[in-house]
Amino acid sequence: MKVVLVAVPGSGKTTIMNYVRQKLPDVKIVNYGDVMLEISKKKFGIQHRDEMRKKIPIEEYRKIQEEAAEYIASLPGDVLIDTHASIKIGGGYYPGLPDRVVSKLKPDVILLVEYDPKDILERRKKDPDRFRDEESPEDIEMHQQANRYYAFAAANASESTVHVLSFRGKAESRPYEHAEIAAEYIVSLFLKARQQKS
Repeated sequence: MKVVLVAVPGSGKTTIMNYVRQKLPDVKIVNYGDVMLEISKKKFGIQHRDEMRKKIPIEEYRKIQEEAAEYIASLPGDVLIDTHASIKIGGGYYPGLPDRVVSKLKPDVILLVEYDPKDILERRKKDPDRFRDEESPEDIEMHQQANRYYAFAAANASESTVHVLSFRGKAESRPYEHAEIAAEYIVSLFLKARQQKS
């Protein structure tokens, strides 16, 4: 089974993935951006993921997306893929899972995780290692809306299901509670698929 996890930057996808890894160590966890970065390093000398969308010409970016999709699709067993449904490029939104990519990737599920934009801003402030553009809560909300549209379009192209996990208006009662809930949801998807196979 292949599950694609999508959310805006700063939403805690890496933390969610780490919780999944603890509970299901046999699931392969792949960060789409990391695969693209490795390809970009070799071809363009890019050093950081956040540079890719600014320094690589769009046609080359598309080729790198496809190459990464082919690699990830070739991985056997259960795979959890961390990526973006949409990427802010040049003042607009570019599909993170365009038809030509998602049809190669062939996910079973696209899981979209959403938060209150103010929560995303707070998380981003705590992550100084990333080079992100300054955004307002309205910008983040627009990006989350774009993610929804792109996630459903990708599901249509790949004949997969979309699951939306929304933490809007749900304050955490303890640190990382949302990440734990999202990880449990993902674990349940994999376990259910395994049960159906046996």
